[in-house]
Amino acid sequence: MNKTRLYWTLQIGGWSSYSFIQIVISGTERPMQIAFWMLEALSFFLVTHLFRNFIIKQKWLDYNLRMLIPRTLLAVLFLSFAIYGLRVLASLPLGMYDDEIWAPTTLAGLGSVYYLTIFVWSVLYFIYNYFERYNNSLKHEAAVREIELNNLKAQLNPHFIFNALNSIRALVDENPKKSKNAITQLSNILRNSLASNKIKLTSFENELKTVKDYLGLESIRFEERLSTEFDIHPDSYQFHVPPLMFQTLIENGIKHGISKLKKGGLIQMRTFVSDNRLKVQIRNTGQVKMNGMPIQEKGGLGLRNTAQRLSLLYGQEASFKIFNESNTTVLTELIIPQNT
Repeated sequence: MNKTRLYWTLQIGGWSSYSFIQIVISGTERPMQIAFWMLEALSFFLVTHLFRNFIIKQKWLDYNLRMLIPRTLLAVLFLSFAIYGLRVLASLPLGMYDDEIWAPTTLAGLGSVYYLTIFVWSVLYFIYNYFERYNNSLKHEAAVREIELNNLKAQLNPHFIFNALNSIRALVDENPKKSKNAITQLSNILRNSLASNKIKLTSFENELKTVKDYLGLESIRFEERLSTEFDIHPDSYQFHVPPLMFQTLIENGIKHGISKLKKGGLIQMRTFVSDNRLKVQIRNTGQVKMNGMPIQEKGGLGLRNTAQRLSLLYGQEASFKIFNESNTTVLTELIIPQNT
């Protein structure tokens, strides 16, 4: 149901119910009295509808509470007197006019009832519009996040493919047989890479396969200079993770650590599960220059990409840091929540 149709349904249904309740409570069977309650409900219907148009025209929905509350209270006071005047006009042709209708006690009593009735209507109207705008803002924010995530993945894939092709190019002349195996591993990685464009998260198992294919590819290029170790907690396979994120971090460790060392080094991946959170530790031989600033903030595309994706997907629930664990080892640590 669209907004306009919902408004008219509630407006007609609400004030019709008001007149029905008044008739039932009064217990009257007199046609004139029944007509009076119906006319009173019609007065409320017309006044609140005009008030709605006024709110929209004056853009009261854009006001903050400090501006909105006093205006609404004054408007409701004015409208309650307007309803009271319409009540008097309705009572004249129905022969229900009474001089005491202008008595201060009558005026104060009925005026308070009308004030409260219109005030409740106003509160419900503003609350509905507030939540509608809030929901629209959430949808807009979700759409913006979706665009940002897609843009980040679009940046990542060419970056990864470029580095992987460089690895294969180095093998073609040196060892054609191994290059064939490398192409097979690359095709597996690219298949997962293409699939990642359609999903926000992938299973831990799929991501681990991508990591192993990538390290297999790099092991051919680095030969004995690259050693790998895996220590995977069995519960890790229950998690879903951002696609190509682990591969990006391992690639960063090889590119900025091991590739710069004559003797090469070690890539180690360990996982732990505690309190429905997956902790991933990636160690690589080497050192990073901090310069007083977290490396994940000043790093290259891959690290900035990782930090932004985690923030978009998990907010404050995830964490990501890189630091020198020792004089010879860099530790990259991720903590990812489950079922977020």
